[in-house]
Amino acid sequence: MKILLSQQSDKSIYEQIAEQIKNDILKGNSPPNEALPSIRKLAKELQVSVITTKKAYEKLEREGLIYTRAGKGCFVAEYDNEKIKSDLKFEIQRELKLLRKKASESGISKSEWIDIIRKISEEEF
Repeated sequence: MKILLSQQSDKSIYEQIAEQIKNDILKGNSPPNEALPSIRKLAKELQVSVITTKKAYEKLEREGLIYTRAGKGCFVAEYDNEKIKSDLKFEIQRELKLLRKKASESGISKSEWIDIIRKISEEEF
């Protein structure tokens, strides 16, 4: 699992870690019950604090994507892909509404907003 961190990101380091692990799981690159790197090992590899990786794993556990076995480590959980996809769509819609409001407050017209969305949608995922 390759995790790239950016100091220029708007997201905190633990959020970047959690998001990249989450994406890896949702893409099927880490199947259910696969062991994740230990919190200490991942912290050492990424050169971040153990607290940072622990927060990332706790976030993933709250989201139901991983589980912890005492003395064994963290593992990819069985998850409901449709529920997770639905939750992500809701989050994306919420963020788009905030951006739409910001665009409107900045004087960006509805047609300019649609052009922005269209350009983004045409970019390769």
